[in-house]
Amino acid sequence: MADNKLRNKQGLTEEEFLKNYDAGKYERPSVTVDMLIFTVTNEERKSYRKLPEKALKLLMIKRGDHPYIGQWALPGGFVNINESLEEAARRELKEETNIDNIYMEQLYTWGDVGRDPRTRVISTSYMSLVDSETLNIKANDDADDAKWFTVSCKLYQEQKTVTQGGYILQRLFELKLSNEEDNLSAIVKVVKTVENRITTVEREIVESHGIAFDHAKIIQYGIERLRNKIEYTDIAFNLMPELFTLTELQQVYEIILDTELLKANFRRKISGMVIETNEYTKDSGHRPSKLFRFNPNWQNLIEA
Repeated sequence: MADNKLRNKQGLTEEEFLKNYDAGKYERPSVTVDMLIFTVTNEERKSYRKLPEKALKLLMIKRGDHPYIGQWALPGGFVNINESLEEAARRELKEETNIDNIYMEQLYTWGDVGRDPRTRVISTSYMSLVDSETLNIKANDDADDAKWFTVSCKLYQEQKTVTQGGYILQRLFELKLSNEEDNLSAIVKVVKTVENRITTVEREIVESHGIAFDHAKIIQYGIERLRNKIEYTDIAFNLMPELFTLTELQQVYEIILDTELLKANFRRKISGMVIETNEYTKDSGHRPSKLFRFNPNWQNLIEA
């Protein structure tokens, strides 16, 4: 508890200081929140004997007002003076897309001076993984539309320069978002500098087509974090229904990581994270497969 009897250099107690404090002494930037809502969906089967292929998708909203009117952006909006960042994120998500009561985690705060043409805006991004079949997406508020986009982010150029105290690693990522009607894209440059054991990372949008603000940069970072977190957390299970096959789970890991995994290695890695049930799939066209469920106590098994 603060000692209200202590006085500052001007001889004021804390009570006196706060009573006379001028909140307009410093210019105050606006604060916003932006949400990355990921899901994995089943695409149409090319053959009824094969399992449906999966696709990583991201929810985007079409802007109905300036700036960037008609372009696609992440769901989000301004934080009210009387609400927390998370409260604002949940409110905006509900208002713009009709999504409510989902798990979200804070990712990063974006504060480049010119990132919003309206005014100085600092934005905190959040990420969530959801089972889209449980959601009723509906555009509301100032959004003209809300749609899922199939998203891919691929490294296509890399250059490493060794310096006296470390190195500079420059990477170019190609970001693509598409659905039946729209195709969006961007090139994001990520420069990692290591100098005398101090590491800095800078991101720059080289080009962007149809993606509003600096959201291409936020999306690239979100996918990077998602790929890192799926390796050591249970975040992928937010994408799964209550019961699933191990093949379906592996497909989700593969589509997020954008790589094929060895079946034996994958099953050994996630063995403690799942619980075997006595139920089987009833799909026609191929043999029934055993169903599993998520084991909420898997971390206790590791720590034991």
